[in-house]
Amino acid sequence: IVDGVTKGLRESVKRLDKREALLCVLAESTDEKNIVKLVEALCREHGINLIKIDDAKKLGEWTGLCKIDKEGQARKVVRCSCAVIHCLGAESQAHDIINDHYKHAVTADA
Repeated sequence: IVDGVTKGLRESVKRLDKREALLCVLAESTDEKNIVKLVEALCREHGINLIKIDDAKKLGEWTGLCKIDKEGQARKVVRCSCAVIHCLGAESQAHDIINDHYKHAVTADA
């Protein structure tokens, strides 16, 4: 657990179940479809925002599960099926973007 981000299915599910998560990112490319169903159900049950992405390697890169070479390119990327943000840190433009995304999503559903 580093910088408010929990990586990996086991630790992420613990955070989701304890309602400590602010945001969950789920890779849909996982081999086991029950994982997707479990994470979706926990997020829905506890009212936690969920973002789905297509590739587990991309999520692994985003969460730092890789080596960065001299040119700044990610190498040896490890797949990550799920990551949970439980501490957002200092206010920033990124907070505003995420909040705006969910505000628009809620108004579109209504």
